[in-house]
Amino acid sequence: MSQPDAQAKVKHQQPSVGSIAAHRPHTVAAAVSDLEPDLDADLDSYEEAPTDGPQLPQGRFLDRERSWLAFNERVLELAEDPDTPLLERANFLAIFASNLDEFFMVRVAGLKRRIATGVATRSASGLQPREVLEMIWARSRELMARHAACYHEDVAPALAEEGIHLVRWSELTEKEQARLFTLFRHQIFPVLTPLAVDPAHPFPYISGLSLNLAVVVRNPVSGHKHFARVKVPPLLSRFLESSPGRYVPIEDVIAAHLEELFPGMEVLEHHAFRLTRNEDLEVEEDDTENLLQALEKELMRRRFGPPVRLEVEESIDREVLDLLVRELKISEAEVYPLPGPLDLTGLFRIHGLDRPELKYRKFIAGTHRDLAEVESASAPDIFAALRERDVLLHHPYDSFSTSVQAFLEQAAQDPDVLAIKQTLYRTSGDSPIVDALIEAAEVGKQVLVLVEIKARFDEHANIKWARKLEEAGCHVVYGLVGLKTHCKLSLVVRQEGDTLRRYSHVGTGNYHPKTARLYEDLGLLTADPQVGADLSDLFNRLSGYSRRETYRRLLVAPKSLRDGLIARINKEAQHHRAGRPAFIRIKVNSMVDEAIIDALYRASQAGVPVDVWVRGICAVRPGVTGLSENIRVRSILGRFLEHSRVFTFGNGGEPEVWIGSADMMHRNLDRRIEALVRVTDPAHRAALNRLLETGMSETTASWHLGPDGEWIRHATDAEGGPLRNIQEMLIDARRRRRGTATP
Repeated sequence: MSQPDAQAKVKHQQPSVGSIAAHRPHTVAAAVSDLEPDLDADLDSYEEAPTDGPQLPQGRFLDRERSWLAFNERVLELAEDPDTPLLERANFLAIFASNLDEFFMVRVAGLKRRIATGVATRSASGLQPREVLEMIWARSRELMARHAACYHEDVAPALAEEGIHLVRWSELTEKEQARLFTLFRHQIFPVLTPLAVDPAHPFPYISGLSLNLAVVVRNPVSGHKHFARVKVPPLLSRFLESSPGRYVPIEDVIAAHLEELFPGMEVLEHHAFRLTRNEDLEVEEDDTENLLQALEKELMRRRFGPPVRLEVEESIDREVLDLLVRELKISEAEVYPLPGPLDLTGLFRIHGLDRPELKYRKFIAGTHRDLAEVESASAPDIFAALRERDVLLHHPYDSFSTSVQAFLEQAAQDPDVLAIKQTLYRTSGDSPIVDALIEAAEVGKQVLVLVEIKARFDEHANIKWARKLEEAGCHVVYGLVGLKTHCKLSLVVRQEGDTLRRYSHVGTGNYHPKTARLYEDLGLLTADPQVGADLSDLFNRLSGYSRRETYRRLLVAPKSLRDGLIARINKEAQHHRAGRPAFIRIKVNSMVDEAIIDALYRASQAGVPVDVWVRGICAVRPGVTGLSENIRVRSILGRFLEHSRVFTFGNGGEPEVWIGSADMMHRNLDRRIEALVRVTDPAHRAALNRLLETGMSETTASWHLGPDGEWIRHATDAEGGPLRNIQEMLIDARRRRRGTATP
């Protein structure tokens, strides 16, 4: 799915989606955590460019923070939907919680920081910073209450009916309690560290996203009460199996045995709480000679960011809560009382149970038919296939391992390959992509790897891979100062007789074999000389000194991508006025760039039909008379994270289609290296236009955005029957193509 980076703390090491979120992909689970949209700040002010037409009205942009919360509400609706397989409902509850964690760590923390430093300005939607913050507090409180109710009143009882019981300590039998006491003594107690608070022991540091117990004990001799904090070990399982099919939160087990931690003291009360801190990064690259060292230092500082949210059990004692609020220096507005258990990201573990009948039906991707007409045990010859035709890949429906991964592995082993150039934004902990690059370097090939070490929540992992690649002899660079390198590019240079041939891959997703099974992405494999020349020029710009800003078949941010898209949007208005075929169809993760949106508004005013398929944040206000009545906005969330970016234009009857890495956000278009490639094969262009038409169809299940910013789910037809699920349609199409019976 939709489904927002490990996210790298323990939470990120759980099976967490990402923006379906999440979100960071160190594990398959973490991948799903990318269900959430990318949360990088878009803080640039925007002034409408002067045009010959009328000025566009104020209030034409929806608020991006409210839009993000609406996105996470759509995730929650999947958890609330009884037609979603039961363990997938539990997974969506975990995704919702993981997404919200990151939203507070990044967006809310950034907003608070800007307010505190006096640099916050009115948002493009017209709201003052304080109004946005108060809206976030109120709306997130409503959603968190719905989230808890869905768990307690719906999902947990339904799981119990299927023999999966999520229970509290008081519900355990004596035999179960005895078994867990043994587990506590041998595996939990040795790693616990109770921290007292008194004149000799200051209030302890509470790490972000850690689960804690606030404990009040009394000295039976003096009668004095004391406060202590016990941190729940993050590396231990969140839910412990008390007996087959019965699971209890680990904090319940710890709480039941607090007398073991405070011998001779009377344990009066205990309450679970959880703190969220600012965990965004700030590295001033212009003042830094060694970006790697500066980033490592900043990662250490991030652990001590200021708090932005305090979750507590609703039964917490007022005196204990006052102590936490005072010592943590957090406002009452940032306190969220909830029914326990807290931190439902722990449901990722429950989703991992081996109960396939309670999950989406299993799907295993096959080899793309242009790479292997008949699947066999032998690997396809990727280079031979690309000399015949371009190959348009659609993951996860087309296997990543037998296409992109095989492309790089074949390049590493082929003695005629002289050089490989590669961007890496995120990859897995045991990446065959990294292994292939290392193998290529070790046999003497020229290997250039651009590692983006500032990829949020993957910084530690990317630093590790950068050093491993350097040690193997790869040329490792970190991109351009002030810009993240987000484009997804591979270039292979091969000696073929007396000539050199360049083979290229341009994609919309990361080179991450595990997330490629969960994320919907597109990729173009080609031996086209123009694309190869473009990638050579772009890699030279990234690794050396080059001021090239124009390319043959690429649009590249930050110089040409926004202007290139706006020029094409404006051209559609000209085609429409002249009576030629004109349309605009866009599929992205986020649509908030005001200049792009204003161009879409003007195209709509000219009569051009505009379709926007967006997974997450959208600031477009569709359906407004005189402004956007020709604009439709849809969102699709499901088992796979809709991650591809596609831009199609009617172009007077000669459709123009682009795919690539860029979302329509300031940070993508102004502060990142992004690349779109023009798709030239007529069959590929037609297939991508059909994909977007299907996603926008009234017969396809989706959410529809209204002019008031509200998303309405359309999942059934007028007779109450289910609308088409586009992801299941694509799965079925691949099964039919391979002659595989549907289970």
